[in-house]
Amino acid sequence: MSLNNERPELPAPQGGPNGVDPGEGRALQPVARQGTSSETATSTAMAGRQIARAAAIVMAAFIISNLVGFLQTTVISHAFGTSAQLDSFNAANRVTELLFNLMAGGALGSAFIPMFTGFITRGQREDAWKLASGVFNVVFVVLVGVTILAYAFAPWLVEHGLFMLVPDSDPVQLELSVRLLRIMLPTVVIFGISGLFMGILHSHQSFLMPAIAPILYSGGIIFGTLALPHTWGIDRVAYGVLIGAVLHLLVQVPSVIRLPQRFYTRAAGLKDKAVRQVVKLMVPRLIGAGVVQLNFVANTIIALSLGEGSASAVALAFTLMLMPQRTIAQSAGIASLPTLSAQAELGQLDALRKTLSGIIRVILLLAIPSTIGLILIRYPLVRVLYERGAFTSHSTDLVSWALLWYSAGLVGHSLVEVLSRAFYALHDTKTPVSVGVIAMAINILLSFGLASLFERVGWLPLGGLALANSLATALESVALLIILRRRLQGLEGRRILQAAGVGLLGSALMGAMVWGWLRWTTAFHPVIALAGGLVLGLVAYAVVVWLAKVPEVFALVSRLKRRLQRKG
Repeated sequence: MSLNNERPELPAPQGGPNGVDPGEGRALQPVARQGTSSETATSTAMAGRQIARAAAIVMAAFIISNLVGFLQTTVISHAFGTSAQLDSFNAANRVTELLFNLMAGGALGSAFIPMFTGFITRGQREDAWKLASGVFNVVFVVLVGVTILAYAFAPWLVEHGLFMLVPDSDPVQLELSVRLLRIMLPTVVIFGISGLFMGILHSHQSFLMPAIAPILYSGGIIFGTLALPHTWGIDRVAYGVLIGAVLHLLVQVPSVIRLPQRFYTRAAGLKDKAVRQVVKLMVPRLIGAGVVQLNFVANTIIALSLGEGSASAVALAFTLMLMPQRTIAQSAGIASLPTLSAQAELGQLDALRKTLSGIIRVILLLAIPSTIGLILIRYPLVRVLYERGAFTSHSTDLVSWALLWYSAGLVGHSLVEVLSRAFYALHDTKTPVSVGVIAMAINILLSFGLASLFERVGWLPLGGLALANSLATALESVALLIILRRRLQGLEGRRILQAAGVGLLGSALMGAMVWGWLRWTTAFHPVIALAGGLVLGLVAYAVVVWLAKVPEVFALVSRLKRRLQRKG
């Protein structure tokens, strides 16, 4: 749905201390059955293996998706650079994201997956599919209605919304933005259906097709940019988004059809008690999603007022930061939500605590070095990937500057991705929203303040927008971690701190070596600087992690050895 490769993912839950049982309509009491220590250990080990297998599938697909995403952004950057045309596309695309996420998006997954999984876990498959059918009807009707209204009021949304801070806006750019918005509006409905299918497949521990869907989405954008008539200008990218959205949906349809149950053609919709409960759980998440999306829209509005190319540079830099975040955190988050939901449903809080702690440790071990590496190699990375065609050295300066400040938020973004899912698993759609509302309000205030501050000290103001996002997300992740720790009566904090310490130590050594390499290769071709920096950084960090005897690494190595021995 966007150039920055964001998809309707089936998010992380956010709620309150007591969830709601979709079958009985009563508060869940997850502490009712803790199980023996041996049962908990067995359950945790099985859950860990299940999540590891699912995460491996999703991560592999995300890696491929990131590679295709690199190709996608390279193709678009080569064609349009950081031009006013691309600014208009990013602005229009932001509206479609706002509408989808406000009406469904993350809220759909955070409310639907835990309840659907709960029915499946208790063997109530017929009730589960009645729920899915009712939610499908509600989501479809709402999104179609919103899309029609947005199409009718598109000129007003563009002129008095997106370009409100740009006095005397260019009428040609306003007209272009309206046309692009109308082309892409059908994706709001398409992604709503596709997101629901994702949730159903994830609840059945089926991750391959949903993970492939984003790859086809990027493929559709690439096709539109390269294959459609070049005389269409930036319109061909918008049509590519539409093609990609259709592929995103269609690739999942066969897997949904092969499931044992089917949709009910005469689902009750809002008359069904479970559907109403999903809607009720969605409301807090919708508020949170609205605040988050309004924050993105505010950043876009500010960026459009900072001069030609700023909105495109901010969007592209955010895309680059999201690529490691998707590989590190979204793969683990998507794979873990059904398991965490099942553990919460069965009252296995000890197992849930250990499972979540393990995921957090792995994320820290991966996200901390990724942050340092991205900060150091950002300039050669942008040059190698994008500097050609309409993407000039000035474009490289804009994007790499924004990427510097976005990279600082990679750890926070990665943690929020998983921590929010833990709340969703507990049927808690209030706590993450409350925290998110506060964090995003801070983000909007900081966006205005830091952009102005950067400009006063002679720095490019778009860096202030990126830094505001990173600071707000860091605060959000810390708050969620503290609340969840209290909620679960601990999160193996000592082991998490040990993992963070190893990550920081390894990253310091890695950073020193990469920095020295980049200083030594300033006169070399950027490909040499980039490739050498990546190899040196990976080797240095791997050595530290190995010497520190990180349990997660040794467990992975042992698992690989056993598989190789069995195959041998």
